[in-house]
Amino acid sequence: MAASLVTFTLGPTPPPRLDKALSRDVPDEASLSRSRLVRLLAEGAVRVNGAVVTDAKAKVAEGDEVEIAVPEAAEVEMVAEDIPLEIAFEDEHLVVVNKPAGMVVHPAPGSPRGTLVNALLHHFGGELSGVGGEKRPGIVHRIDKDTSGLLVVAKSDAAHHGLAEQFEAHTARRHYLALCYGIPDGSEPRLRGIKGTHFEPDGTLRITTQLARHKTDRQRQAVCFTGGRHAVTRVQVVERLQEVAALVQCRLETGRTHQIRAHMSHIGHGLIGDPVYGGRRKLSERAVGAEAAEAVRAFSRQALHAASLGFAHPVEGTEMDFAAPMPDDMGALLAVLGGSYSA
Repeated sequence: MAASLVTFTLGPTPPPRLDKALSRDVPDEASLSRSRLVRLLAEGAVRVNGAVVTDAKAKVAEGDEVEIAVPEAAEVEMVAEDIPLEIAFEDEHLVVVNKPAGMVVHPAPGSPRGTLVNALLHHFGGELSGVGGEKRPGIVHRIDKDTSGLLVVAKSDAAHHGLAEQFEAHTARRHYLALCYGIPDGSEPRLRGIKGTHFEPDGTLRITTQLARHKTDRQRQAVCFTGGRHAVTRVQVVERLQEVAALVQCRLETGRTHQIRAHMSHIGHGLIGDPVYGGRRKLSERAVGAEAAEAVRAFSRQALHAASLGFAHPVEGTEMDFAAPMPDDMGALLAVLGGSYSA
């Protein structure tokens, strides 16, 4: 396979390890992430002063001459499928997609076809420049199969690297709309006694915990306060629904697996329709009427929608913001519960 050569000289006072020195000094235009550099090292694609080096911990010095052979992006074995997509934005670097509920983002053993990646491979028609050494879409963040809404996908290493940095630094802006049981606002004294909760001056509920894989159910995330990954969600009530449910906006400071669903369950306000974290709660016919009670009971997915997404363009630097309207199923459920919100 043909390769392009990236050559450069290590600058003053380089980090003591080769992998860190490469990450610091590799030219920006090469768009090589640290993880990609580590893989290239292991594959024998890096020469220092003319000699192949595969040890990421190798010592280096100022003035060392580095040559990296970066192979052409390889074709991937994932199947391109002609699946309709709702594209919110696209240019040569990235695409923003409004994913429908029911679509898995990335192929996995249990769902090898019909995924967003399969659809994007067809949509791009072979025009990808390659991410991580393969001609594939760069999945920077994911949303659950049964969550609808916006996500951004990189079309090149440069875009993937720039977007990944923003999500890692928590500078990307993500807001979700959700329908939950009960009303999680400051008028509920119980909330103030739950570990990890705090009401900010504007009434926003801030949930701060660790999240880790559940010890007995590997499909779940568990709230903990030691040993997991730091997770912060901010919750604001958008609309009270017959005083038994609420439309809330959830703003992610971090983006952990199932974060909103696990956090809302932790505070006793699980999402309507959530088969994993929502519990077996029901709304009584006396409280909301027979039609609304049945609509809640029959709602077949977590009522969660990634409604807005913002980030700096990873190549051009311009700020970008996108919004996706609430999907029809959540809109119908909101209406039958007496809600009037529209975006």
